[in-house]
Amino acid sequence: MGAMTLITVAPTGAETAKADAPALPVTLEELVQTAKECEAAGAAVIHVHIRDDAARPTLDLARLRDTVQALREATGLIVQLSTGGAVTDPYEDRLRVLEAAPDGCSLTCGTVNFGDDVFMNPWSFMVELYRRTQELEIVPEFELFDLGQVAALNRLLDKHGAPYGGHVHCDLVMGVPGGMPGDTRSLVAAVEALPAGASWSATGVGRTSLPVMYAALSAGGHLRVGMEDTLTYAKGKPVRSNAELVERAAAVARFAQRPPLDPSEAREFLGIKPR
Repeated sequence: MGAMTLITVAPTGAETAKADAPALPVTLEELVQTAKECEAAGAAVIHVHIRDDAARPTLDLARLRDTVQALREATGLIVQLSTGGAVTDPYEDRLRVLEAAPDGCSLTCGTVNFGDDVFMNPWSFMVELYRRTQELEIVPEFELFDLGQVAALNRLLDKHGAPYGGHVHCDLVMGVPGGMPGDTRSLVAAVEALPAGASWSATGVGRTSLPVMYAALSAGGHLRVGMEDTLTYAKGKPVRSNAELVERAAAVARFAQRPPLDPSEAREFLGIKPR
């Protein structure tokens, strides 16, 4: 594929309270509206966490199925469900996410300190989740929070073969307190250790969002943005909407002569089966 940019939007996450960020989409209606706006702004993938009626993170399977269906009916976006959930979610619930039949899912390649919490991803869980994605024909995106997780990804592929669709795509999650820093030096080190032929996006959490965006584009990578990862657009200026972050990412990608992929192009690029 020519020099283009895959833009993923992560609109909600599991950490931020609606009361602290009123623009955060937490209902299905808010999420669908956000998805439409972000697709129009240049996103091709939506990375989905859902909330319950009290706006608390949930992995309720019926809600997940309804969310996947609603996003497919309203947009052309690739629907990628988080299998991370919240740091307190049990492994069984995280595995069951795949039963909602998304296009893709996240697969985190190791345990990481996450602020004051611990995001648990032991080897046995990684393997079970990976093998289920292969059986169910769901394309995993390998989330990498540090260099040790890049090594674990290589080990996973060596032992259990290629993902469904045949293409390895990763997301470097940078700037989490406990993970790798959100800077160019760390990004380059992680990219150099990726499996041969892998493509990758990068996510800069909080104030690292812009440095990571520029570093990723300069190094041939792709972008993930959204209110899961940053709530501040500029100093003293809260994010008004997820579309605002996607619009900025798309504009920067065009300045770099790497315009955004549309969802159909992204589907082909990632090896995701047509609907």
